[in-house]
Amino acid sequence: MLNDFEEGFLVGVLLGEGHFGGDGKVAHVTLRMHTDHENLFRWLETKCPWGRLYGPYDHSGRRYFQWMVRGSALRDHLVPILDRRLDSTLSSKVHERYLDMKHRYRL
Repeated sequence: MLNDFEEGFLVGVLLGEGHFGGDGKVAHVTLRMHTDHENLFRWLETKCPWGRLYGPYDHSGRRYFQWMVRGSALRDHLVPILDRRLDSTLSSKVHERYLDMKHRYRL
């Protein structure tokens, strides 16, 4: 369970760097960042164990981690946080992408 600060921090990171979408069948929220941010990804592993960390990857000289939440973990854990904390006053563009993902995947 995240406290208020941690929820806000998570939403802020996702607002700035996250992707809200899906693969055509299952919705997902993805965060991909350079390996310089490994401490952030380790924090996510600890605080948000319902997400999954991949990497580090090395593609064409770019080294990164990817954290992903999908399926029931997305529906049961991350969507309630985003519903509480993410609104159009923070970013109308990101909020619209989030609502579109929820609508498209019936979350």
